[in-house]
Amino acid sequence: MPNPRLTGLGSGLFCAVVMFLLGGLCGVLFGTSLTAYGVLFLPVCVLTAVWVRRGDLMTAPVVVPIAFAVGLLPVADGDGGVAGKLMGLVTALATQAGWLYGGTLIAGLIVIVRRIRLVRLRRAAGARPPV
Repeated sequence: MPNPRLTGLGSGLFCAVVMFLLGGLCGVLFGTSLTAYGVLFLPVCVLTAVWVRRGDLMTAPVVVPIAFAVGLLPVADGDGGVAGKLMGLVTALATQAGWLYGGTLIAGLIVIVRRIRLVRLRRAAGARPPV
């Protein structure tokens, strides 16, 4: 398993690009199946939270919902131009809020656990007597 360390911007780009591609793939394979899109969103949330570097941990729960919305662009139903597409996007966000909240919660929990572990390691390193 690769172990990349993404910056805050890199994790946002990674998550947004992957979700846009998965949204397009879901649109082609499953039509407008927002459930398939939501299921594919969860592993992307986990990877984003695991691969973000220590200094940018708090960016993962922020970029995940933004990427969810970006990925909905190719999947959301909409007809009648820009206004119809925007209405389809808003409707998809409203009806798929469970997936959005679930993925954000997963990313947040992973980030909190990583942050607690980092604080404990720093505290343990500072508590050692000098040799």
